[in-house]
Amino acid sequence: MIGDLFSARVIIGILASGIRLATPYLYAGLGETISQRSGVLNLGVEGQMLMGAFAGFYVALTTGNLWLALLAAGLVGALMGLLMAFVSINLQAKQGISGIGFYLFGLGLSDLLFQKLLGRVETVSGFAPLHFPWLSDLPVVGKIFFQHNILVYIAFALVPLTWFLLNRTTLGLKIRAVGENPDAADSLGVSVSRVRYFTVTLGGTLSGVAGASLSIALLNVFQQNLTSGLGFIAVALVYFGGWKPGGVLIGALLFSMVNALQLWVQTLGIPIPSEMAVMMPYLLTIVALVLAGQRSQAPSALTKSFNRE
Repeated sequence: MIGDLFSARVIIGILASGIRLATPYLYAGLGETISQRSGVLNLGVEGQMLMGAFAGFYVALTTGNLWLALLAAGLVGALMGLLMAFVSINLQAKQGISGIGFYLFGLGLSDLLFQKLLGRVETVSGFAPLHFPWLSDLPVVGKIFFQHNILVYIAFALVPLTWFLLNRTTLGLKIRAVGENPDAADSLGVSVSRVRYFTVTLGGTLSGVAGASLSIALLNVFQQNLTSGLGFIAVALVYFGGWKPGGVLIGALLFSMVNALQLWVQTLGIPIPSEMAVMMPYLLTIVALVLAGQRSQAPSALTKSFNRE
């Protein structure tokens, strides 16, 4: 019944699930924010997430060490980010097209590795929810805020850290300068290529961790096309959030709450076509991009190659 959606149990469940499901959006979205603020658009986030998800899951399955699995996911994401940086910066390929190429590469390679190394869907014991004395046992508040795994809290902690990096550090000033006016930054002795290599590689690292947050923390499973477009939504969140970490956080929570809502709609058996429910986050993506395009201004040098005179 539709009325069940407004029960306390369901509302608490949606809020708790929404916070948990925001994790991969935050990792990937914040990484992409840093990359775009330096002038590089990376549409290969989805492929990086898939490779990170597989790497993390496979290492967790074979070693049982979750932190080693997380490290493997970050390294794989960093390697793909490094390759993306080389193609975009050194080869000066069109960033949109090359990004789609990296997405397809990640999709195909993760699928191939899954078939060759696993062959079937398996599960792992991922990061367990933390227990905070007193706080986790609080009614309502405890379930919503204090019963999540550590990757959830790290993701939310990255929001102020990313803001601080971009707005209160010398490195952040260089990143913003390179993204707005690379010629002026270069004239002041800033290495545009070095800054962009750093940001794209860091973005790839966070995308790999975002994938691992799915495979060894939220779902504890790997299957073909595990992310199902989540990486592209993360890119959309950067536009929705106006290239600001706080805006990305708001967008991530909005999208994850909608995703949690559609899961509850299906769980409760509400007479809405399941296909329509699954479409809800993607429809919201389109609306968000339209609204963001009307009120936000991208970094001036975004997608533009830099040629040093």
